[in-house]
Amino acid sequence: MAGQRPLGDPVAESRRLVAAATDKGLTVRLLGGVAVCLQAPPEGPLLPRTCGDIDIATHRGHRRETTELLQEAGYAGDEMFNALHGAHRLLFYDDVNGRKLDVFIGDFKMCHLIPIADRLDREPLTVPLAELMLTKLQIAELTERDQRDIYNLSYHHPIGANGTGMEAGYIAELCAKDWGLWRTSKATIEKCLANLGDYSLPADASRTIAESLRLLSKRIEAAPKSTRWKLRSRVGDRVRWYDRPEENAVSN
Repeated sequence: MAGQRPLGDPVAESRRLVAAATDKGLTVRLLGGVAVCLQAPPEGPLLPRTCGDIDIATHRGHRRETTELLQEAGYAGDEMFNALHGAHRLLFYDDVNGRKLDVFIGDFKMCHLIPIADRLDREPLTVPLAELMLTKLQIAELTERDQRDIYNLSYHHPIGANGTGMEAGYIAELCAKDWGLWRTSKATIEKCLANLGDYSLPADASRTIAESLRLLSKRIEAAPKSTRWKLRSRVGDRVRWYDRPEENAVSN
């Protein structure tokens, strides 16, 4: 792989990176829009969108191996960013295609922290569906493309029990431990339900998405809350409950 240039198609390039990592005995899995696309049927997601940058996740302690992998694959690291944040996150650039590549190590942290290391090898290409959905639900200032991703995941992957489909129980469990994550996730679901009519979708597709999101919201609400959650809930919205991604990094 050394000396190769990144592929122009971000989906094909993402597959190449996962395969190269696997050949080296390194577990790397995809997040973001590329992961949502890879989790869609062969004909593509219900609401297509352009995939730009690539996001990957790996286990703690694999900074050196991941850096070597990406350098061999034709990526240049952001030296300042990686020196400051490299224990948890790395940033690389694909100068050939004008793309950015983010590496999340151990946990995904943007507006909220989502643990990803413990279940990283459950899917062959992407993080598990529950974690993938949570990386979208945790966005405090939802973008249109992230909203599309939530609709696509809700439509193509029915809510299931732990181990099947969209694991609502696992999502609810994480939200029950973290009031801030619960608060943002619930607000994101409400926003997606309110905006669903803006898309010219077939009635059955809109109904499927709405039912899935409502069921997920109910499961999140019903999960027994931790003592930490209850204590934070007393403060409520008086104190900001989410991070701004730019506060966690010098560049993004």
